[in-house]
Formats: sequence, structure tokens, C-alpha cells
Amino acid sequence: MKLIFATGNKNKMEEIRQIMSDTDYEVLSMKEAGIEIDVEENGATFEENALLKAEAIANKITDAIVLADDSGLEIDYLGKEPGVRSSRFLGEDTSYAVKNNHILNLLEGVQGKKRSARFVCVIAAIFPNKKKETVRATIEGEIAMESKGEEGFGYDPIFYVPEFGCTTAELTMEQKNQISHRGKALTEIKKKLIAFAE
Repeated sequence: MKLIFATGNKNKMEEIRQIMSDTDYEVLSMKEAGIEIDVEENGATFEENALLKAEAIANKITDAIVLADDSGLEIDYLGKEPGVRSSRFLGEDTSYAVKNNHILNLLEGVQGKKRSARFVCVIAAIFPNKKKETVRATIEGEIAMESKGEEGFGYDPIFYVPEFGCTTAELTMEQKNQISHRGKALTEIKKKLIAFAE
């Protein structure tokens, strides 16, 4: 069974393939499936955006399961910003190094638990029978005092996980997949995929 994930992000696809490696699904990116589509993510929630993307692909493909995710960083001190605008924060073409430094500057002088934050991931699945499912998962942490780590991508270098004593950019991919918002959400959606296959 083909499984198409609505992303062109190579880093995401690497994480997804690793987590789905113990299933019989052939995991394809949109590009690998020959789909070129630009979906405007104008939903007010992660759930709405994930479904918008999944539905746009599902309308073009009838013989595969379509998955799409919407994920982002919520910082409590900033009123849960950047939230659903995480990828578009300061502009889509702005590098994450610039975004991360901007957030660190916004939190200058803020200490301890006031730096609380979380990564959120919602994955939407649309099955060939048009049944829809969404799952939401989070990882709690705080904004680090400085950017650290070379692994991961996006906001990983400034997301500090107290129980590991480091940022998610300092974890190996295996460690990160076990605790990350996307890893948890994929694990949950995988259960629904297995149930569908049965």
C-alpha cells in the first residue's frame, strides 16, 4: 500500500521513513508521487492546516493513504506564538538561524519556567475510503538561553529538553524520534494505519 506524505521537506521525510520502517507501506513524498501543489495554510489551528494539505492531495490520488502534518513551536511567554505561523514566522524565506536569534532576543531577561514552550504536531490521515483521522502530540520543554546543536532542523537548536539536559538539536535522530512531537504523532497514526490494513 502506498502512503503519500504531503511534504517536500527532506528532513521530515527522513524522520517519517525511519519511524514507518517496520510497516509494509511504501512511503513517498509529494514529489516522489509526482504531485506538485501549493496549499495555502490559512487554518486557525494545526488540525485545520493538516487537513487542508491532506485533502488537497487526496483529491488527486485515490489509491493511497495520504498523510499531512502541521507542526510548530508554541512559546507561552509570547502568547503561544509563533504557533501555526511557525514556518512563516518573519517570512517563509527567512532562515531559521535568524528566526531562532529573534526569539532569543524576544526572551532576553526572561528566566526559568517563564521560558516554557512546546513543539506541537498534528497529523491528518485520509484513507482511500475517504475516512479522516487526526492525531495531536506534543513535547514540553523551554526556550534555551542560547542556540546549541547541529542535529535536527528548524527551531531544534533553541528548544531545550530538561530531562535530557540539552536541546533537540543535540539529540541523535533515534533519541529525538522517541520523544519528539512528530515521533509521538507518527507512532499514534501508525496504529490507525495498521488497524486500517487489517
